Amino acid sequence: METGLHWIDRYGYGAIFVLLMLGIVGLPVSDETILMFVGYLSFKGTLQLEPAAASAFFGSATGISFSYAIGRFIGLPALLKFGHLIYLRPEHLAKTQQWVERWGKYSLLVAYFIPGVRHFAAVILGASLLRPTEFAKFAYTGALVWSVSFIGLGYLAGEEWTQLSPLLHRTVTVVMLLVLCMLAMALAVILMRRTHR
Repeated sequence: METGLHWIDRYGYGAIFVLLMLGIVGLPVSDETILMFVGYLSFKGTLQLEPAAASAFFGSATGISFSYAIGRFIGLPALLKFGHLIYLRPEHLAKTQQWVERWGKYSLLVAYFIPGVRHFAAVILGASLLRPTEFAKFAYTGALVWSVSFIGLGYLAGEEWTQLSPLLHRTVTVVMLLVLCMLAMALAVILMRRTHR
């Protein structure tokens, strides 16, 4: 992890893009810590906030697009067979599959906030042949909300970002899950009212 932070400190926006792209694909990168560090560096003035946020968004969007392409063009059977080469554990894939089956394309909005799910949700939706336009709408909105949220938290935390990072990650994840549950309940109520008319 220290290496990733050093790369960002040294190479700036390009390192943000590459690290987040690789992290979303599934390599062992602590994405939230990187985003909070980017926010902190923006707070210090080492990075400019807008290009840093753009680099994070485009890195995340590229990574999730690559994951989607893997699922769409390689498919789940090949992933199960060769997944060990990219450290894909069958239990992670099964957990993500349950999540995606329950929430569908909407899972892309929240998947970023759940380590393990974010890495494979796009793969599963790609394998299910979700249309690229639908994928892009939900995946890129999720990428924007996720990257801006953690950069903003790092910026607001300032010098305290290292102490607050684990707590903020848990808090944001819980809040996002609660919001998703409330939206699901609201949608269910709307659908029930329409069917009873």
